[in-house]
Amino acid sequence: FPVTIAFQYEHFSFIFSLFIFILFCNTISIIPEMEEPTADLNTALALGIISFFYTNYYAIKKHGIKEYIREFFQPFFIMFPIHIVGKFSSIISISFRLFGNMLGGSIISNMYINAVSAHWIGFLVNFCGFGIVIALFFGIFEGAIQAFVFSTLSLTYLSLGLQSEHAEEA
Repeated sequence: FPVTIAFQYEHFSFIFSLFIFILFCNTISIIPEMEEPTADLNTALALGIISFFYTNYYAIKKHGIKEYIREFFQPFFIMFPIHIVGKFSSIISISFRLFGNMLGGSIISNMYINAVSAHWIGFLVNFCGFGIVIALFFGIFEGAIQAFVFSTLSLTYLSLGLQSEHAEEA
């Protein structure tokens, strides 16, 4: 029982700090004239690479380098290139998902602001508070969802890397 509890909290600080950092980066757009750093591909790619190295480091630490490399050749040695592409595609997948969603939200909110401010109805929309609701939705809610998704995917990749092949047979 104590081993299970220790395992549950061993990676909490990494996942939680990743979540808080991405949440802060995503929600900074509620401050006027600020843009989300995660709407830049470099930031999203850096976060994906950090997650990739963290998960693979602990997979090697748990299984050993020999067992880690052996998994690339399962079930046949011909599968090695496919496993390599699969490992590195996780960086692209997790990074582009964060980048695309944050950039898309930024573009949509900018289009909304420009459309409303250029029209006479903009005064009415801002007077009713609907503009603030839209800005807060794209600023806070979408940012929190994307931080949660990125953290959950990082945790999933970590649990897959730490998963033992012998545990599946039991």
